[in-house]
Order: sequence, then C-alpha cells, then structure tokens
Amino acid sequence: MNLRTVLCGLAAALLLAGCGSQSDYKNRPRPPSPITITASVNDGRVEVSPKRFGAGPITLVVTNQTDRATDLVLETDGTAGSGQAGIRQKTGPINPQGTASLKANLRQGHYKVRVRGGTIRPASLVVGHQRASAQNQLLQP
Repeated sequence: MNLRTVLCGLAAALLLAGCGSQSDYKNRPRPPSPITITASVNDGRVEVSPKRFGAGPITLVVTNQTDRATDLVLETDGTAGSGQAGIRQKTGPINPQGTASLKANLRQGHYKVRVRGGTIRPASLVVGHQRASAQNQLLQP
C-alpha cells in the first residue's frame, strides 16, 4: 500500500507538471478606450460632435429636441470592393426631450447619423485610422 501511494503521488505530480507547458497564450493589446459621441435631433437636422475621430468603440448619446418621438440610425453602406459589410444600428423610439444611446465599434470610413423615416437632414461622421490601444491605461474595464 505504501508503494501504491508513492506511485499515485508521483503520477499526479507528473500530470500537474505537464499542464500548461504547451500554452499558446498571446498577450494581445486591448482595444482603444471607448469614446462618447453626442448627437441632437432638431426640427431641421441631426447634429453630431465630434464629426471626426479615430476608429474603435464608441457610445453615441442622442437627445431628441423635436416635439415627436423619433428613432436614430447610425449606418454605412460600405464601399464596393472593400470586403467590409456596412453596419446599421438604430435606437428605439426616443420621446420628445428624451435621450438614448447606442454602442458600436466603428472601422475607418464614412458614416451617416439620420432619423428614420423623416425629412430631417442627416449628419456625417468621418472615422479615421484606429485609435491607440488602451493597453497601458490604468483603471480600464
């Protein structure tokens, strides 16, 4: 019985020593920190600030300054031959004087922020090169 205990202990030690030895873990950099983009819907147009920024995650916060509920749409068609599909994201109905938000991870390109089914002029966004990684920033989620 004593020999059996020693052999079992030795087998367990060898098994544990082999765990993780062939790990292919890569310390990939974090994505850029999300930025907040603000938009307002007025009677005549959609206004967005800032209109130009680098690619990466965003939170679009919109306020409805009209007297009727409206939906906001963030979209792109993608350029022909780029191999990238366009995106289309929308908020639910935003009550008059209300706010809503949506999150997106935008790539380099041109985007429109518009009101669904309305006669309000859309706003344009220009997304440039990828923003810097948040790898060495403290207190990031």
